[in-house]
Amino acid sequence: MIYRIVKPVLQAILQIAVMIVAIVWLLDSGAKAMDYQWQWHRVPDFIAFYEDGEWWPAELIEGLLITIQISALALLFTLLFGLLTAILRMSESRVGRFLATSYVEVIRNTPLLVQIYLLYFVFGPVIGLDRFATAVLALALFQGAYTAEILRGGLQSIPRGQFEAAKTLGLSPWYAYKDVILPQVIQRTLPPLTNEVVSLIKNSSIVSVMAIFDLTTEARNIVSETAMPFEIWFTVAAIYLVLTLSLSALSAWLEHKLGASWRKL
Repeated sequence: MIYRIVKPVLQAILQIAVMIVAIVWLLDSGAKAMDYQWQWHRVPDFIAFYEDGEWWPAELIEGLLITIQISALALLFTLLFGLLTAILRMSESRVGRFLATSYVEVIRNTPLLVQIYLLYFVFGPVIGLDRFATAVLALALFQGAYTAEILRGGLQSIPRGQFEAAKTLGLSPWYAYKDVILPQVIQRTLPPLTNEVVSLIKNSSIVSVMAIFDLTTEARNIVSETAMPFEIWFTVAAIYLVLTLSLSALSAWLEHKLGASWRKL
């Protein structure tokens, strides 16, 4: 029994180890061919430094914190925009359906970079948004369009009897969605929603075009100062990988917990 549980874990660890060895060998071979001198010993200086008896975050950690702040705020608005859009697309209001459909189609069929430029140079100054708020809004609008379709599919998968039962119990639309409908929607759409969160974090690197000092911008500045492109960008890639894998693990845990809780009901 224990072997059956441990075997997949050992296989995954072995596969990751083999992949890491292969990547290290490939990079080392390429560096030798280009006569590139690795400077990995300098990378920790851009992660944290020790001064006055304390550890302080360096450029990469400071950029990571900005990235996390932007992603967290954008995620909240992404879920809000996505839910409102999904509900409007399923409503009986023609105006609501038209506005929601237009929003989804426009956002999904234009590049994120173009949307960022339009918000930053055109709409942002008109409505008084700074760079940070513009970055959050751009990411939220972009991911919200995709999240809306996921939530709409989740809402459509809920049996109509659930809505009717909530109405029969005298629940208002707010409490019907909050206590009956949305918990089931989240349980059914958690994996694709996690993919959207991961995409949001990766897309947050694009906001560096607005001179926001996020992880990507800090990495670009370090590379320009140190001429260490490989070490810095591989470190940044590893940071993003750890962040997204942590979210995937959290999602798997939540999916298990939600599934278990619903099976008990």
